[in-house]
Amino acid sequence: MTKLDEQVYDLAVANRILAREDVVDGYGHVSIRHPGRADRFFVSCSRSPELVEVADIVEVDLDCKPIEASDRQMYTELPIHAAIYKLRPDVMAVVHSHAYEVIPYSTSKTKLRPILHSAGVIGHEIPVWDIRDRFGDTDMLVRTMEQGLDLAARLGRNDVVLMRGHGCVVTAESLPLAVRAAVYLKVNAKVQTEAMAFGENRFLSDGEISAIRGKTAPSGIRRLWEYWARRCQLPTKVP
Repeated sequence: MTKLDEQVYDLAVANRILAREDVVDGYGHVSIRHPGRADRFFVSCSRSPELVEVADIVEVDLDCKPIEASDRQMYTELPIHAAIYKLRPDVMAVVHSHAYEVIPYSTSKTKLRPILHSAGVIGHEIPVWDIRDRFGDTDMLVRTMEQGLDLAARLGRNDVVLMRGHGCVVTAESLPLAVRAAVYLKVNAKVQTEAMAFGENRFLSDGEISAIRGKTAPSGIRRLWEYWARRCQLPTKVP
């Protein structure tokens, strides 16, 4: 079993984890950059994340074209992933979801900010991208590379960007880190909404966020991954 096989297996598991943790439902997707080819990435064919298996994973180039010819339908919004991988060489994993708890912060003037310790990983700044600003009235899906690149530009050097009335994108330097940030982004949105009912809130400071983000222990990430995989009734290693 090669290292690449293990990463493809982990990608299938990541789909199941994100579904189990209610970050994605029948829609949403997660990808990883090819570890040996920066101009390619892996993503499932068009399946609900909860059903994704290793056999569903497809290798794709940065023009959103599968490397091997196939009649399998691909996700419409592959340009989200391709554009971010083009503009952000540091990004190794991308999650796109429509977590309902997050949506209100994409449509209001209230900013989504880290309010609990575990959500410090979502970063200092969470910008909002509005497809209508440049592309007018659309079905709000990111269907073209032009739209994807505009979204990636709005993401900038941040790890998370919200999509007005649509969802969000989470990026990271590894798949486990992207899954962790996607899960706690949703949790943070829920907690922030609940906390606002009590009035004035004390969010994490910039210093606290930097300290949290600077101390990502591999053992802690493994512990989370094992917990989430077990909740999906899946082994953490390739069976």
